[in-house]
Amino acid sequence: MLFKRRKRLGQWHRLRVLLWPRVSWRRSLLYYAKRVLRLSGTPHAIALGAALGAFASFTPFVGLHLIFTLAVAWLLSANMIAGGLGTAIGNPLTFPLIWAGTYEIGQVILQGVNRDAPAGLEYELTNKSFAQLMPVLKPMVVGSIPLGLASGVIVYLIAYKCVSAYQTARRRRFERRLRAGRVAESGQEP
Repeated sequence: MLFKRRKRLGQWHRLRVLLWPRVSWRRSLLYYAKRVLRLSGTPHAIALGAALGAFASFTPFVGLHLIFTLAVAWLLSANMIAGGLGTAIGNPLTFPLIWAGTYEIGQVILQGVNRDAPAGLEYELTNKSFAQLMPVLKPMVVGSIPLGLASGVIVYLIAYKCVSAYQTARRRRFERRLRAGRVAESGQEP
């Protein structure tokens, strides 16, 4: 393969790079933004896929974010790759904030009063059975809906505007090159 590494990275090194980028967070975010902008498809399909991924990141079902996003993206004819990239909103750095926020909002919606989140919420979510988690999961699921919808709308609007502007600029560049090539072939001056 043309761009393959000579020496393959080990499992631990790949995990470290996944959790903490080698160069910088800014460069990693720009990489994801460029990946979304360069996807083929309509701006609506790409933005909808990214919004579905952002919405799924707010649900407390960590192992199912990508599966949920791909299934709903397929049903709605959204871009599945953009959906997968949109799930990057939920990552090890943002999950504690997302989980605390969804729990608090869910408690307010369900009970009308704000109860404090149980100590060690991350531990409870990862080390207890489903039946034991139900008192914690119920407010988190309810709270994830408004937060997920808000983040989905924000991501949709930003992605739609950016992809639309990028595709329009790309189309104009292509048309200029095409016109310049026709002029050069005919021997006329531009």
